[in-house]
Amino acid sequence: MSHEAPKRTGIPGIIDFLFENSIFLLVGAAAALIYANLAPDSYGWLVHTKNATIAGHKVNLFHFLINDVAMALFFLLAGKEIREAMLPGGSLANARTAALPLLATIGGMAGPALLYVLGAQMFNPALTRGWAVPMATDIAFSYMVARLIFPRIAGKTHPAIVFLLLLAIADDAGGLIVLATFYPTGDTNLLMLAGLLTAAIGTSMLFWKVFKIKSFWPYLILPGSLSWYGFLVGGIHPALALVPLAWCLPHEHTDLGVWAKGESHGEDTLNRMEHWWKRPVEIILGLFGFVNAGVVFSAIGVGTALVCVGLLVGKPIGIIGMTMLGRLFGLKLPEGMDVRDLIVVGFAAGIGFTVALFVSVVAFPQGDLQDSVKMGALFSFVVAPITLIVAKLIRKPAS
Repeated sequence: MSHEAPKRTGIPGIIDFLFENSIFLLVGAAAALIYANLAPDSYGWLVHTKNATIAGHKVNLFHFLINDVAMALFFLLAGKEIREAMLPGGSLANARTAALPLLATIGGMAGPALLYVLGAQMFNPALTRGWAVPMATDIAFSYMVARLIFPRIAGKTHPAIVFLLLLAIADDAGGLIVLATFYPTGDTNLLMLAGLLTAAIGTSMLFWKVFKIKSFWPYLILPGSLSWYGFLVGGIHPALALVPLAWCLPHEHTDLGVWAKGESHGEDTLNRMEHWWKRPVEIILGLFGFVNAGVVFSAIGVGTALVCVGLLVGKPIGIIGMTMLGRLFGLKLPEGMDVRDLIVVGFAAGIGFTVALFVSVVAFPQGDLQDSVKMGALFSFVVAPITLIVAKLIRKPAS
């Protein structure tokens, strides 16, 4: 995702803006909110009526195709960013560079979860299962807000943005682990999961190392299908099933950095896969917003408040607190970034939105509890203007 290319103007420029800033997700979520509040019965029939049987479970086919099938491509792209960040030259490859942001990630996940659990135990213990909802950081929206705040320094990306992106990537990795570990979709069958996943990985490596296949399609069609079915019948949410493929596709041996000039123009299989799917995935996110964000405003409740407090309060406190602790042990902020920048990063990371909405759906069955925490995930977008205000109040003007 190179941000050095000349910006297009006119209709092409508008289209680029829509795709690069996750506008389809916002539009889908807004459409769902309007539809669900104007015609709740019609919306419920469309996205919740169980009209198909998949692996022995009655499901709504539209909802299933988006959440369980198409969203696997979104998490594959997230896995791709994590994989490349771990390559030599990547932001997660150097322990000294990554140590402080990784420590901040731990705080940014633990702070919201602890606040949420404490609040749930006090006001409604049935909500406790949603403890992971406020842990998420939405990379796209957080990055968009950070770009509005932090100027470029000597033509280079501001170190606070790099810090935020590293934190968000690590947060994604942690979130995937939490989803797979704590939110199984049914009775787990680890033997079936291990067998099919091993077959998927083995087939991928055969395609890569023996047959030297460069096209990403064979990897998605055969190993991807094996992994997806393994996750489905193994009891792990199948939306996570393609993440292992990010380690099993031909890729560059080094990484220029997630937002470095030319990074997205690699001709390896992993990058070409991202090039092809990047825009379709934005459409998928729009559909995801539509099938999941349809909540009536009367659903606002304790769950909504807990998620909002977790993201608005727990996230910045956790990030700032753990970062300052790391500094006591000799770790340093990147050159050009100060504590005021860290505070802004802590708030910007509180935009949960996409993954928070996804975890809401996974954590609770359809009903009042799910709707209340969904509303909190949707309201997390108010962190954006709050972050801009905080930045205006505490940061010195760019020189």
